[in-house]
Amino acid sequence: MTAVLLLNLGGPDSLDSVEPYLVNLFKDPFLIRLPLKGRLRAAFARWVAHRRAPHVRKLYAEIGGRSPIERITRAQAKLLERELGPGYRCYVAFSAWTPYIREAVQRAKDEGAERLVGVSLFPQWCSATTGSVLHDLRLEADRLGLPLEAVESYPEDPRYLDALAETVHEGLERFPQPMRGRVHVVFSAHGVPVSIIKKGDPYERDVRATVRGLVARMPASQPWSVSFQSKVGPVKWLEPATANHLPALAKNGVKEVLVVPVAFVSDHIETLHEQRILLRGIAEAAGIERYEVANALNESAPFARALARLVREVEAA
Repeated sequence: MTAVLLLNLGGPDSLDSVEPYLVNLFKDPFLIRLPLKGRLRAAFARWVAHRRAPHVRKLYAEIGGRSPIERITRAQAKLLERELGPGYRCYVAFSAWTPYIREAVQRAKDEGAERLVGVSLFPQWCSATTGSVLHDLRLEADRLGLPLEAVESYPEDPRYLDALAETVHEGLERFPQPMRGRVHVVFSAHGVPVSIIKKGDPYERDVRATVRGLVARMPASQPWSVSFQSKVGPVKWLEPATANHLPALAKNGVKEVLVVPVAFVSDHIETLHEQRILLRGIAEAAGIERYEVANALNESAPFARALARLVREVEAA
């Protein structure tokens, strides 16, 4: 049996889980790049998580008290398993919350897995996320002696782009026909520090490649732009920040906006709160009259078919 592991960071499953989840994020050396190791890094992670937890808990409380990412990823796993057919079993595997990657790999081994295929749910490769989950997966595969292949990224895969384009078209169709052609499509991706990009990380290049593929699937005259969200800390991140970009669009006369979560395959705090609540408020205060957010891929059947094809391709290679 081939075990296919859907890899992501995960998210807290209750308000009580928020602080320990943040501890796990801040302990991750791929995500938080500080010259701290061992007990010093763990102490730093606990300190920062304790300071941030009250605010972050409020955000999760506003979207139902938990992240839906585990439920969504389980649904994606079921769809992918159905597409792959006999001989495959799909598992949810997270790096920062349960079910942890180590737990998923052990379960796969116990259930008879003879080989592993890791599938990153970060279509655009980034050392902070893709690098982190693949590192954990490789450690566990080596520990248990299981052969491993990985679908690491797929920013220009045509089937992935077709699936994502469906969400863009659905979002545009929410606008009345007479205004649809002037709706400004904002492709909002998770930001990262500029320092990471300067060291050769392909994330920004991958995001822009995905956007090019989506623009090619939209009407030729549809206005669009790219921006980045979710900045934390004082260092310089990729720009423009979506929170600044939306008022700039309004100042230039844009009245209708569709935000597309271009680097998010599942709803999480960044789509449900930041895009749908925080950025909506910023947009409306700036004078944007109609603000919509395209759906994340979530339980998209075309997305599952795209992932199944990628799994078969990496195995064949």
